[in-house]
Amino acid sequence: QFVESGGGLVQPGDSLTLSCSASAYIGSNEIAWFHQAPGMDRDGIACITRNGGGTNYADSVKGRFTISRDNAKNTVYLRMNMVKPEDTGLYYCATTGCAGRPGSWFPFGSWGQGTQVTVSS
Repeated sequence: QFVESGGGLVQPGDSLTLSCSASAYIGSNEIAWFHQAPGMDRDGIACITRNGGGTNYADSVKGRFTISRDNAKNTVYLRMNMVKPEDTGLYYCATTGCAGRPGSWFPFGSWGQGTQVTVSS
């Protein structure tokens, strides 16, 4: 299971980095960040391959968000730049497969608590 952190209240245009930490070695897994806006389903937004050499993004965050990982620290990061009010919501990470469109990413295992990001002026 993952523990997400780093959320907070930020203004539109600000930057923020989220962290997703695991107690077990993550190097064998592809991992994605998912976003759940208020009242909406959880959607995949960024995914990274096992060695970090490949990434896949939802159109809504492409060019603004960057996913990265440090397998030695069992941690995956999401750098969020130029945040928008529609980025508000809970952010989760999960093991998944990165192939295909984000809507097809199927998360494995249970969800963590998530970390709340609120973008508001």
